[in-house]
Amino acid sequence: MDSDLGEFLRSRRSRIRPDEAGLREYGRRRVPGLRREEVAQLAGVSVDYYIRLEQGRGRNASDAVLDAVARALRLTDPERLHLYALARPVPAARAVVAAGADTLRPGARLVLDALTAPAFVLGRRMDVLAWNAMGDAVSGFASVPEGERNQARYLFLDPAASVLYPDWEEVAAETVAFLRRDAGLHPGDPLLDALVAELSARSEPFRRIWATHTVRDKTHGDKRIQHPVVGLLELGYETLALPGDPDQLLVVYTAAPGSAAAAGLAELAARAVLV
Repeated sequence: MDSDLGEFLRSRRSRIRPDEAGLREYGRRRVPGLRREEVAQLAGVSVDYYIRLEQGRGRNASDAVLDAVARALRLTDPERLHLYALARPVPAARAVVAAGADTLRPGARLVLDALTAPAFVLGRRMDVLAWNAMGDAVSGFASVPEGERNQARYLFLDPAASVLYPDWEEVAAETVAFLRRDAGLHPGDPLLDALVAELSARSEPFRRIWATHTVRDKTHGDKRIQHPVVGLLELGYETLALPGDPDQLLVVYTAAPGSAAAAGLAELAARAVLV
């Protein structure tokens, strides 16, 4: 995790040009972006202190220091939280989640089934824990063998994913950025480490995107799905953390009334009734 902190900080400072930070360029630059001493200057800390932080030796960094570094590097809110998680990792015994611990409680299952819109629940590591009838009609979760229902694994290892998602690169970047967030919040999780190792070994696009150290939260947005039956669905999505289970996310697809996507979902709903 120490190396993760250093790699994250280096990746973030490489994005910022000195002139963007109000600094004058001087000397020959061996790497793009800000030098370590420039980040230290912007954050108001000593160069030696920042170097120790980037080397993973700043475990006692105060909130003020971490916030100052976050401002200097122009971190987003998810990136700032990721910095805190990397700088102050929780003990491994608390971070590890046992296999089978990601189960949906009965009340949440009832809520999921009550929704008429396509919906599903993601757990740790982007495992798909449950879905409703329309969620299955859109995404086909039930056809995936149990134990393989993971959004990241499907996206990078199943050739069908690039057909289902016309904007595959965008979806892939979002997925990896969310996995990075999960890795920072739960260091030492052997299941997540195994997933990252598998995807790194089998997918060059995953390795490339993982190396960017981009971190994002999954909140809301748009998604285009090329459905094999009803064609292109241009959907919105909203993501809600389940009360009492912050690592479980309810994802609901939406379609504007009167839109082609709404008509497509209505057709899928009618087909589901007839089956």
